[in-house]
Amino acid sequence: MSKKGDCWDNAVSESFFHSLKTELVHHERFKTRAEANQAIFEHIEVFYNRQRLHSTNGYMSPVNYELKSEFRVAHQSSEKYSQMINLVRDN
Repeated sequence: MSKKGDCWDNAVSESFFHSLKTELVHHERFKTRAEANQAIFEHIEVFYNRQRLHSTNGYMSPVNYELKSEFRVAHQSSEKYSQMINLVRDN
């Protein structure tokens, strides 16, 4: 864990908020705080998590990355289960 004041201490959150500001906030004029909250929520839930490609995820959206990871884990688990069944049958 890094110490307070290290340049990479908040790198993930700083990167997220930079993206949010450059992709949404700086291009809009919100009339109310509620309008801003709604736009930010929609940006995160609809665009950022489901459509926007992230370099740390191999240029996949977070939702697709998680689905791929879940599929990989389930596939590996089913292979291990099959191997265990075959071992039990053979003995």
